[in-house]
Amino acid sequence: MAKDNSCMYCTENQALQELMIPICDLTASRLYLFRNQAYRGRCVLAWKDHVNEYFDLTAEEAALFAEDMRRVSAAISKAFSPKKVNLGMYNDKGTHLHCHIVPKYEGGLSFGSTFEMNPQPAVLLSDAEYEEIIAAIRKAL
Repeated sequence: MAKDNSCMYCTENQALQELMIPICDLTASRLYLFRNQAYRGRCVLAWKDHVNEYFDLTAEEAALFAEDMRRVSAAISKAFSPKKVNLGMYNDKGTHLHCHIVPKYEGGLSFGSTFEMNPQPAVLLSDAEYEEIIAAIRKAL
C-alpha cells in the first residue's frame, strides 16, 4: 500500500487524533468521526492508500470508494435522521483522498448552504458521547 510519511491519514499522527476518532475499516477506506460534532454524526472517510484525487483511482477502486461513501451516508441517515447528508471532497491542502460526510438538519447549522469546515464554537463531546455516536454508526453500517 502506498503511504506518505508526511500525511496525517497515512501516519495517523497527533494532528489526525486531535481532529478525528477512528470508527472502522470498510472495503476501500477507513471511517473516522469528526471530533467537532457541530453537525451531529459528521464523519470523514479516507481512502486506504495515499492518492490525491478521486480520478487517480482505477475504475474498480473508484467504485469501491463510492460504495463506501454510499454505505456510510445511508448509515448516518439511518442513525440520526438528518434532512440531508452532504458529501464534500475538497483536498486543497491535504493530499490524501478523503470525503467529509456531513448530516444537515433543517433549522440547524448551515442548512440550505455549504457546510462549514470548522464551525465555531466547536461542539466537543465527552468520551461517552463520542462512543454513543460511534456505536450508532456501527450499528447502522
